[in-house]
Amino acid sequence: CAGEEKRVGTRTVVVGHRPVSETDAYVAQKFCDNRIVSSKYTLWNFLPKNLFEQFRRIANFYFLIIFLVQVIVDTPTSPVTSGLPLFFVITVTAIKQGYEDWLRHRADNEVNKSNVFIVENAKQVQKESEKIKVGDIVEVKADETFPCDLIFLASSSIDGTCYVTTASLDGESNFKTHYAVRDTTVLCTDEAIDALTAAIECEQPQPDLYKFVGRIIIYRSNQEPIARSLGPENLLLKGATLKNTKKIYGVAVYTGMETKMALNYQGKSQKRSAVEKSINAFLIVYLCILLSKATVCTTLKYVWQSNPFNDEPWYNEKTKKERETFKVLRMFTDFLSFMVLFNFIIPVSMYVTVEMQKFLGSFFISWDKEMYDEEIKEGALVNTSDLNEELGQVEYVFTDKTGTLTENSMEFIECCIDGHKYKDCISRVDGFSQTDGPLKYYGKAEKSREELFLRALCLCHTVQIKEADQVDGLIRHPEHKYTYISSSPDEIALVKGAEKYGFTFLGLENDFMKIRNQKNETEMYQLLHVLNFDPVRRRMSVIVRTTTGKLLLFCKGADSSIFPRVQQEEIQQTKVHVDRNAMDGYRTLCVAFKELTQKEYDKIDRQLNEAKMALQDREEKMAKVFEDTEADMHLIGATAVEDRLQEQSAETIEALHAAGMKVWVLTGDKMETAKSTCYACRLFQTSTELLELTARTVGESERKEDRLHELLMEYHKKLIQDVPKNRRGLKRSWTLCQEYGLIIDGSTLSLILNPSQDSSSSNYKNIFLQICLKCTAVLCCRMAPLQKAQIVRMVKNTKGSPITLSVGDGANDVSMILEAHVGIGIKGKEGRQASRNSDYAVPKFKHLRKLLLAHGHLYYVRIAHLVQYFFYKNLCFILPQFLYQFFCGFSQQPLYDAAYLTMYNICFTSLPILAYSLLEQHINIDTLTSDPQLY
Repeated sequence: CAGEEKRVGTRTVVVGHRPVSETDAYVAQKFCDNRIVSSKYTLWNFLPKNLFEQFRRIANFYFLIIFLVQVIVDTPTSPVTSGLPLFFVITVTAIKQGYEDWLRHRADNEVNKSNVFIVENAKQVQKESEKIKVGDIVEVKADETFPCDLIFLASSSIDGTCYVTTASLDGESNFKTHYAVRDTTVLCTDEAIDALTAAIECEQPQPDLYKFVGRIIIYRSNQEPIARSLGPENLLLKGATLKNTKKIYGVAVYTGMETKMALNYQGKSQKRSAVEKSINAFLIVYLCILLSKATVCTTLKYVWQSNPFNDEPWYNEKTKKERETFKVLRMFTDFLSFMVLFNFIIPVSMYVTVEMQKFLGSFFISWDKEMYDEEIKEGALVNTSDLNEELGQVEYVFTDKTGTLTENSMEFIECCIDGHKYKDCISRVDGFSQTDGPLKYYGKAEKSREELFLRALCLCHTVQIKEADQVDGLIRHPEHKYTYISSSPDEIALVKGAEKYGFTFLGLENDFMKIRNQKNETEMYQLLHVLNFDPVRRRMSVIVRTTTGKLLLFCKGADSSIFPRVQQEEIQQTKVHVDRNAMDGYRTLCVAFKELTQKEYDKIDRQLNEAKMALQDREEKMAKVFEDTEADMHLIGATAVEDRLQEQSAETIEALHAAGMKVWVLTGDKMETAKSTCYACRLFQTSTELLELTARTVGESERKEDRLHELLMEYHKKLIQDVPKNRRGLKRSWTLCQEYGLIIDGSTLSLILNPSQDSSSSNYKNIFLQICLKCTAVLCCRMAPLQKAQIVRMVKNTKGSPITLSVGDGANDVSMILEAHVGIGIKGKEGRQASRNSDYAVPKFKHLRKLLLAHGHLYYVRIAHLVQYFFYKNLCFILPQFLYQFFCGFSQQPLYDAAYLTMYNICFTSLPILAYSLLEQHINIDTLTSDPQLY
């Protein structure tokens, strides 16, 4: 590898800063230090930067100009009148932003100044976290967070594993297992780890949390150096927490702003509400009124002065200097002074009042008792107070299904083996044979197949066991329950399901998986490879070796990805069950297996190791090996797991419908499962006519696009061209109107949004949109996270740009939450990622009802009154001033006292309306929530 030239896009890290070999010259690469900066300002640049941002607002900038005019030109009112309100506005806003930034600085300092232990010269040295350099060996103890991105070298556990929770990164609260580099697992003391000489080559930092490609080269005295591949399972991310492991050693590869956590922190783009945009439009109208008034007055002044008697009365003769000034210049200064005089028509303090109203108003949302959840002891959370009134104008609601409409707590319901169905009512005594009464007897598969199926459930997963601490000297009762921890709740449900039928998973020890079978014997299987689950393949596999030396591959996954890979004649009997379970709203998985010969296994082993060592295109190479490995399998059976609906989610959806919002469900789930959930939560009524644009109706043929075109045309005709027949009636009765629902899946959607070149499909998107907008409910299944955002963007940009709202609970919903006008996060089981990126976070889906129907509605009405009142009062205030000019010879004589001019906007008129705009309820809140049509 020495001859290979350095690729851009990789970095070399020398472990512990020890030069690798005496012969090669070692050039240190420069890396950034481990400081984290999430704040916007520093002490030095706060003033210029903050002022620049504030004067980007039209009104502030305008007032600054007027103030300068007053200072330079001799004007009727003193500069204080416009200077003071402006100063007040700027100061208040600056203090608010400065305080927010100070909080960020404080949080940064907590992280940067925390103490870490670094191994130097075989001793532990305590340093501040910001002093860590790339290449330092860091020691982390249990329940501490990792200070930067580390490659995991060794841990206190013998097998070199450690458990990590990444709740603060992607919100998953379950434990993930990471593995140390195989050859360094023994080096678990300071002296041993300090003697390691190695170099790591890895890619330059990139924000994807689940991707990492690299390799470590370990140099040993008098022997060939060995190279090992590094993947995401060897990388410990900054922000994750170490659990169930006493201590670990790792070497820093990415620090500071280059860590994956820092790269993922997007400063939220400023979402502006519609009201704020309309204020700017108002301002321009008022500016025009102002200019026209000033122009009228200036013109009339010179008309009036054309009479010499008016121009120069005997008691007020002009000075020599006045006579000699240019007329044009004089007209210009006159125009400016009229501008200054009428300038109060523009309400400068309105911005402050609106800010205060939003800021204080957001407390009412977070104080709402009805949105407090007893379980998690938290209420609603407001991250962006600028959007309160948007909540009252929502037209489209996009919601995720798992964890938002449902609870994301899984329960094993039933399984089917070789077409025979098994429910829970079978006693444990004699395997499966005893049933409670004849009704439950479904026929049975052979004993060997049953055991094979249950072994597959026990082996094909990535579940870890967390054992309760052993009590000293006491032998625990052998039946004691384990706690299973896993990266997905489905897997735990399946392992517990197998346990119900007498096969218990006892954990993984030195690459051996232990199972207790129905006869209470412990079986050992050597785990050779795990082919991890990924959303593209939609399946995962393990390869194990039995004690007798047989090699088995077990695979479980979604029916759509397993059926094409098994013997065709086995499918039918299982498919019936899978479809029926999906109709009942269960999540289904199929299980398959195949036996491998030693020769086949050696080939697979070699290919997998080659793919793992690749520094480039590792993903594609791995995918290809997986594809070849998981073929020609035999189907054993299928499982069904239930995910329960959240309480009141059906009533909430009905209320949103009644309020005239259109609800779209965007989910990664299977169509059948999602469809049954949609019926359960009344998104589709029984009378709704469903239009399907899915892989099933479009078909798998070559003519996908033509078929899609036909369907689009047919639905378009049905929905748009056949409707107007009953227009002749005096009023169209809504009751007779047929409701339509649309179902579309990810693959068809990508056909519509990114069509291939040759087809005449540029107008697919428009037709599709017209169909979507006519349907009362749309269900999109099998969606990738980015497709969710695409859909939101597509609806957001239609004509009339409707206001959209997204609801989600997991890291996969963040893109759509950031895309919509208003993003709402649910503080669910999938962690906090969504609620941290959202504008509002609520504990449950049902709270959406009150948030929109009551709070949103009221804030919209209040702010509308507030803004209109401001413009109205200023117009009233300045009109007498304009009329007064006719009576004072257009001499720019002010009508009001300077103090009154200054205080009018700041105090006299802004406090009463502020109170009104916070407390006004033009309709009782209970009425608003119970009658959604008021929305």
